[in-house]
Amino acid sequence: MNVMVKKAYQVAQVQRKGTASAMMKNKPVSLKYSVEIISNIKGMRVDKAIEYLKRILSMEEYLPLRKYNRKIGHKKGEAKGFTKVGKYPLRCVGAFIELLENVKANADYKGLDSDNLIITHMFASQGFARRSNQAQGRISGKARKRKSAHIEIVVREAR
Repeated sequence: MNVMVKKAYQVAQVQRKGTASAMMKNKPVSLKYSVEIISNIKGMRVDKAIEYLKRILSMEEYLPLRKYNRKIGHKKGEAKGFTKVGKYPLRCVGAFIELLENVKANADYKGLDSDNLIITHMFASQGFARRSNQAQGRISGKARKRKSAHIEIVVREAR
């Protein structure tokens, strides 16, 4: 049986001084939206990233989709992130806000200035797919898979 368990970070610089990290394992969010959020907030300051995600959560701004944008409508107004294709993935955005708050708390615990952090590394990978059955007029029902993703983040203090 192939169970995807996340054990280590994707980068080796996690234990370095001046950095803090956080990870969510098997979070029930879409991997595709996670990749899109990462491409939009990587390199930002943590506070600005949280503000940006809260604007998406309140539907003031949409999440621009540049990689996974097939059969998705355009949004009104100016292009954001070089595209007008976008959505509002609320559950995924909420998980990323929670992850950013966690890494901010971890940085504070390590003695870093939590108001002055830059996202240096973010990575999402496929998590465990939970199976369930939907009653569909068959004896065994219709098999469904629930998505999950592993999300990790590393931040460093801005100089």
